[in-house]
Amino acid sequence: MKLYNSYSQTIEELKPIEEGKISMYVCGPTVYNYPHIGNARPIVVFDTLKKALSAQGFDVTFASNYTDVDDKIIKPKLVYDVAIKANILKEITDKFIDAYNDVRRGLHADLPDYAPRVTETMDKIIEFIDKMIQNGSAYQVGGDVYFRVNSDAKYGELSHQSIDDLMVG
Repeated sequence: MKLYNSYSQTIEELKPIEEGKISMYVCGPTVYNYPHIGNARPIVVFDTLKKALSAQGFDVTFASNYTDVDDKIIKPKLVYDVAIKANILKEITDKFIDAYNDVRRGLHADLPDYAPRVTETMDKIIEFIDKMIQNGSAYQVGGDVYFRVNSDAKYGELSHQSIDDLMVG
């Protein structure tokens, strides 16, 4: 099977890291509302890719997360701490995850093999961000954390853009 390699910008024969096995991670939806047409595209595209790879004889493991904590979820509903304590955040996101999976099933797409929620890994995410701040590859401004793009010499390499071209103002 040949696929487009965005790094090399060429069509290449698929060469798995581990013979006969493919691992796919697809960033999943932020579950703050009912699914829309834009949510259907990755469902169809990546389910089709997984099935095509499986038909070629690959053992495919597919993971896609649910972003179940985000300003779009918290701000219009309740303050985050209150929502967590009252278990309201989970109630809200469960409703929209179910709706998303109803759309997935309606499109005859398989569920991912793994579908973690961001809230299930929040401690590791915070730990990772703290390490980035400590090593200088991230910085805080007004309670938000930003990646320091010039801390990575390869930043922009995959998209074939230079940091200078990406600078605003």
